[in-house]
Amino acid sequence: MKNQYFGDINDYRKYGLLRSILHATGLRLLMAWMLTPDDGSTDGEFVSYLQQSRKWAAHDVVLFQTLRGLLAGEQERCVALIEETDLLPNTDYFSAVTPDQGQKRSAWFTSLAEQARRANFVFLDPDNGIELKSKPYGRKGSSKFLFWREVETLWASGKSLLIYQHFIREKRPQFIQRMLTALRLVASNSYVEAFSTANVVFLMALQPDHQHLHQPIVDLVQKNWAGQIKHWELSRS
Repeated sequence: MKNQYFGDINDYRKYGLLRSILHATGLRLLMAWMLTPDDGSTDGEFVSYLQQSRKWAAHDVVLFQTLRGLLAGEQERCVALIEETDLLPNTDYFSAVTPDQGQKRSAWFTSLAEQARRANFVFLDPDNGIELKSKPYGRKGSSKFLFWREVETLWASGKSLLIYQHFIREKRPQFIQRMLTALRLVASNSYVEAFSTANVVFLMALQPDHQHLHQPIVDLVQKNWAGQIKHWELSRS
């Protein structure tokens, strides 16, 4: 996540998904931003939706109005703005910038895992998603990715997980199924599913004690975000 993205259309859907999950479950969330420095690009400038309330507000009126208010002022766009609201109830935030260098990354993750002790649900928000072979752990640019070893550690500590994943150049249904299969292997005994938007997919793994929450989550997301967030389950074929 970069501060320059705060409040854009993708962020609106992301917070809407999280709010639906929290309202459906009562889980305690750790929001792990996985922050990286802004890069000066135009990414994140897609905020014109905030001027189209008839089209967008009905999905989550409170969220829409709050984001519009936060972006209407002169303050710099940053994730700290949402941390100061009550949009995400029962939520703690891990805001340390994600490093590239291996030892620093290990210390960063140790701090994340320590803060996660208070939570039973962790959202991980890397710039790009889960690791690629071209960006190995500790190398330049690796801060933009979440690593499977980190997923496995958080899962083993008893946390249900939601992971941001950008689409790649692969047919989306196949890509989603491939990522869910990989997640299922790392998160043993999990119930895995996904929620996709126009640009990204969110991979979710529910702990055994949380699997009864699957249907309430799906029902509320589909009620609030029909046409914007699509639900996927792992294919058993």
